[in-house]
Amino acid sequence: IDYVEGGWPGANPTDDAFFREPLELSRAKFTAFGMTRRPGRSVENDPGLAALFDVEPAAVCMVGKTWDYHVDVALNIPREENVEMISDSVAYAKHRVGEALFDAEHFFDGYKANPVYALSCVKAAYEAGARWVVLCDTNGGTLPHEVDRIICEVSESVPGTHLGIHCHNDTENAVANSLVAVNAGARQVQGTFNGLGERCGNANLTAIIPNLMLKMGFDTGLCDEDLKQLTHVSRVLDERLNRSPIPNAAYVGESAFAHKGGLHVSAVEKDPETYEHVDPTLVGNTRHIVVSDQSGRSNILARFREIGLGIDANHPKLPRLLELVKEREFEGYAYDGAEASFELLARRTLEGVPEYYTLHSFRVLDERRWNARGELVTVSEATVKVDVGNTNHMAVAEGNGPVNALDKALGKVLLESYPELEDMRLVDYKV
Repeated sequence: IDYVEGGWPGANPTDDAFFREPLELSRAKFTAFGMTRRPGRSVENDPGLAALFDVEPAAVCMVGKTWDYHVDVALNIPREENVEMISDSVAYAKHRVGEALFDAEHFFDGYKANPVYALSCVKAAYEAGARWVVLCDTNGGTLPHEVDRIICEVSESVPGTHLGIHCHNDTENAVANSLVAVNAGARQVQGTFNGLGERCGNANLTAIIPNLMLKMGFDTGLCDEDLKQLTHVSRVLDERLNRSPIPNAAYVGESAFAHKGGLHVSAVEKDPETYEHVDPTLVGNTRHIVVSDQSGRSNILARFREIGLGIDANHPKLPRLLELVKEREFEGYAYDGAEASFELLARRTLEGVPEYYTLHSFRVLDERRWNARGELVTVSEATVKVDVGNTNHMAVAEGNGPVNALDKALGKVLLESYPELEDMRLVDYKV
C-alpha cells in the first residue's frame, strides 16, 4: 500500500487528534487530505491549506472541482479561476511537502458534460507537478465501458504513469471500474479495505489487489507473502470496527471457498483447480467444507479429515449422523457456521463424549447504577449451578457484559477440576 490517507486536518476534532500522533509506517506514505485553495485567496494565506502542511505529512492529496456545472453553481467563479486554483495549490503542495496528489472530483460526470474543460483541469494539475492525477467517480454512477473510453482518452494528455482511479460503488461497479481503468492505462488505484465508505462504499481493495496480482499479472507494492495476509487483515479490520465480516466477500469471505452440495464436494476434493478459481491459500483463506441439510457422505468425511477424526466411510453410524444433521437443520439449527458444534455432534453420535460436567441452571442480572466515583456503570452478574463428578457447585461472577460474566462464573467451577482451562479465552463473540 503506497499511501495511507489519514483524513482532513482542521476539519474536525477527530482528524486533528489523529494527526497529532502520526503513524509510523514501514512502506506507505502517511497522507493528509484537503482541498485546493479557496477563491480569492493565495496559497500562502489560505487557512485550509495551512492546516494540511502544519501536520507535516509525507504527501498531500487535494480535491478540486473538474465539472463545469459545479464551478458555475457551487463555487460561482469563472472557470479559468478554478483551473488556476488547481495549478497553484498543486505547485505549492509539491514545494511544501515534496509530493502532491490531485483528486479530480466528479471527473467522469464533468468529462461527459464538457470534456474540454474537465481535461483542462487535470492537465493543470499534472503540469503543476502532481505525482498522481486521480480521476474520481464521486457519485459512483459511471459504468465500466464509459471508464474504459474516458481513461484511454485522458491518457493521451496525462500519461498513465501519473494517472489514478477512485471509484465509488453506487452501481456495484467500483471494483470492475477500477480494474478496467488499470487495463486502460491508469497506474494507481484508490480504495478502502472491505469497501468501507459513504453510501454504498468505495472500491474494495480486498478484491482489487488479488485481481490485479493473480488475474491480471500486474506487479504491485505487495509480494506473494503480503498477499497471504489479505484475509487476516480484512477480518482484523472488521473486528476492530465491531462488524460481522461479510461471509460471501470475494477472496476473503468465510464462504468464498466453501463447498456445500455433496456431489460438488466429492469433485472438489479430486480436482480443486476446476472448482476454485484460485488456490485459497494465496490470499490467506482456506477451503471450507460445509455440513448442512444438503450435505452428502463426502461432506461429512471431508469434515472428519479436517478435524482429525479417523472414521471409515462404511461406519455403520454414519448414515444416522447424516440424518441427524438434516433433522436438526429442519428444527432451526445451523451447522454450516458452527464447526465445533458439528464436531461434538459427530463425536457423540459415532464414539460418545464423556460428560465432564452438567450445567443445571444459570441466571444473569444486568444492573445500571452510579458507582462510588459518581460514574454511571453497567454491571453484569452471573450465577451458575454445576455438577462436576458427584459434587454440586454454585458460583457467582461479575463481568463486562452477560457473556463474559457467564464465562467467569463457569470458569470458577471448572478450573478446580480442569486446570488446563486456565489458558482458554472466550473470544469472537458479540453482545
